[in-house]
Amino acid sequence: MTHQTSIPFLQFRGGSSKGVYLHRHDLPSDPAIRDDVLKWIMGAHGDPRQIDGLGGADPLTSKIAIIGPSSHPDCDIDYHFMQAIIGEDRLDDTPNCGNILSAVGAFALETGLLDCKADTASISIFMTNSGNQCRLEFPVLDGLPLYHGTAQIDGVAGTAAPVMCVYQDLAGSACGSLLPTGSARDMFDGISVTCIDNGMPVICLNASDFGLEGTETPDELNANTALKERLERIRLVAGPAMGLGDVSTKAVPKMCLISAARFGGSFSTRSFIPKTCHKAIGVLGAVSAATAVCLEGSAVHDSAALPASDEKSMRIEHPSGVFDVQLNFKQGAIMSAGLLRTTRLLARGEVFVPTSVWAGPIRSDKDNG
Repeated sequence: MTHQTSIPFLQFRGGSSKGVYLHRHDLPSDPAIRDDVLKWIMGAHGDPRQIDGLGGADPLTSKIAIIGPSSHPDCDIDYHFMQAIIGEDRLDDTPNCGNILSAVGAFALETGLLDCKADTASISIFMTNSGNQCRLEFPVLDGLPLYHGTAQIDGVAGTAAPVMCVYQDLAGSACGSLLPTGSARDMFDGISVTCIDNGMPVICLNASDFGLEGTETPDELNANTALKERLERIRLVAGPAMGLGDVSTKAVPKMCLISAARFGGSFSTRSFIPKTCHKAIGVLGAVSAATAVCLEGSAVHDSAALPASDEKSMRIEHPSGVFDVQLNFKQGAIMSAGLLRTTRLLARGEVFVPTSVWAGPIRSDKDNG
């Protein structure tokens, strides 16, 4: 008799994040038991080191994707994202994660959920956290994802095959509307802000309003206790105004400091997720920030250099480099957002949890392979 339950998993680098990817049918159907199992998988029981699990002790490497066939029209795969909160005994599935999403199509082919006989896969993903959709397009060789290529994204060493992520109907993903407070500009704690949700709830603020240049490193910002305390005060007031309720234990809304670009881009960012400064910027956080600067009358509109056309290709500067976002407008409405990501399969195997947590189904060797 074994005292542990084995669960098949794949680990991918998705964009500039890393996560554990699991098939929905390999997890408990009861949400409470499932969450406990996931916390054991990640080592997310309050230990910030995550020694007793697969988590990487960093918000960017403590992520989970739960994947299964989709029952939604025009979609191939359902994707549910969960963030294991570092140093706390809990998970948060309020937001999406566009970086982790970029490997969902690869997971589907690697595990046989889908097959592809063409040279390019085109897979429609339903994001269950928000009810939005995204189409992933990436090269395939002999039915499996091609990982090597010449595409490069900042925050990740080397090059890899491109994964094109085309998002539609992102507005109000978590808050119900693009401008959840009903205004393009609000005042919280004496600071002018724009609260936006175009795929990710984000509060955009001008770095200059905090006496910052916008060139500070994440380490410098993380060491600035007074700044972090003030950002959190604003977040706790803005959260309910955005329809998110008490956000003291939630990963959203994110906070994003905006400043003028320094290296030829459209604007510069320092993003907090939500209390730690990101070494880059999240995919959907970048989309929301780009949307905020495009809105005339927003608190951060004047900090950006923007193209005049309805197809707004923007280069967002962040601490690790740049992030390219293309927003397509029609008669003032945002129609779609396109982004380039890359991914790579890192590991495949079984992760074990105590049977006292979940005595899962007995699998054959074939099932576990």
